[in-house]
Amino acid sequence: MNKNIGGVDRGVRIVAGLAVIGAGVYFQSWWGAIGLVPIGIALMGWCPPYALLGINTCKRSS
Repeated sequence: MNKNIGGVDRGVRIVAGLAVIGAGVYFQSWWGAIGLVPIGIALMGWCPPYALLGINTCKRSS
């Protein structure tokens, strides 16, 4: 499994995930748990849809 997410992409996903979790807490909704998905993808460094579409935002594949 090669990494296909670069540093900026990771940062955006983490911020977006935290925002969704924060909104879920604020509105007292379990939908905030969806924010764990972009955070998990950012921590893994690999995005399944990117792999299917052949997108790679990582400067160097590892």
